Amino acid sequence: MSAPTQSLTVSLGAPAHGARSYPIFVGSGLISTAVADIFNNVLPSAGKQILIVSNNTIAEHYLATLIANLTAAGIEREHIQQALIPDGETFKNLTIYSEIMDVLVKHRFNRDCTIIALGGGVVGDMAGFVAATWQRGVPFLQIPTTLLAQVDSSVGGKTAVNHPSGKNLIGAFHQPAAVIIDIDSLATLPAREFKAGLAEVIKYGVMADADFFAWLEENMPLLLSRDAEALIYAITKSCELKARIVAADETEQGVRALLNLGHTFGHAIEAATHYKTWLHGEAVAVGMIMAAYLAVQQGYLASSDATRIEQLIDAAGLPKYPPKNISNSEWLELMARDKKVKHGKLRFILPTGLGRASIFSDISSDALVAVIESL
Repeated sequence: MSAPTQSLTVSLGAPAHGARSYPIFVGSGLISTAVADIFNNVLPSAGKQILIVSNNTIAEHYLATLIANLTAAGIEREHIQQALIPDGETFKNLTIYSEIMDVLVKHRFNRDCTIIALGGGVVGDMAGFVAATWQRGVPFLQIPTTLLAQVDSSVGGKTAVNHPSGKNLIGAFHQPAAVIIDIDSLATLPAREFKAGLAEVIKYGVMADADFFAWLEENMPLLLSRDAEALIYAITKSCELKARIVAADETEQGVRALLNLGHTFGHAIEAATHYKTWLHGEAVAVGMIMAAYLAVQQGYLASSDATRIEQLIDAAGLPKYPPKNISNSEWLELMARDKKVKHGKLRFILPTGLGRASIFSDISSDALVAVIESL
């Protein structure tokens, strides 16, 4: 893959004075050519202790290349450690978190160390939570290697681990020093995981940008073929839309909750299936369809727009229907545990038109059951 590198900035203020903005780079070959330069530019005074958190699958493809780039820039190899974690959402837990912490303790990492997340969303969430909590917070770099992580979890500073009762219940907001998106890593991404990432790309069009939604309708075949220029555009546009919302509401007190479109239903699917059979993006895709038809039912969305949303999700090769073995009572119980519950009321993010969404907290249980049963 080859295409010009794009860059943008997540603009954040600070509790007192100054800025906490950070760059996002999107391009080809960045893991082998640019990581060390970016590290030295965004963290010029950082210590040279580096912990790379990854998993065996990703490490096989990219770890040696990353380490070679870092050492070529003058970072001594003995100061670079690694923590390889099992692959999969079920391992995003406190046990694995503790094992990563053990590596930091063993090698006597200081407060001026840097954590690098090399992998998908699970790696990024785990590494970010480690960085947020090791000696009360240290810098970290995100190098997402899945489409889902590139357009969603690597941007915005959400870090977390799961609890058996729910997804991402234990976590912290901790922004990265930079996000480095190398589209070459998508070449080794299995087709199912690539399609799961497209769900989050579609989400941005549904809730924030009607023109982008129309572009996705027109260009989905190019994206599925992993065309470099199409990928650069879709990833950069997705990051731009997320960066704009994160800048306006870093800790999800208001508008940032719109990014959870499809996630209340989706997280319930993941929890009900014990994070074993559904990928996150697959669950979100179905969740968006459920949210769209709930919006139609409530009179907030035209049925023709819901149909276009469903058709685009289908064109991306994503599932359209939820599992049949989740009872209505289990649906309601799992959704009631969602982090978007506020003042005792479950908030739903529903599309109100293509490129628009709003937060609603007056949805009845009967309305939810009706939508669940209709699908």
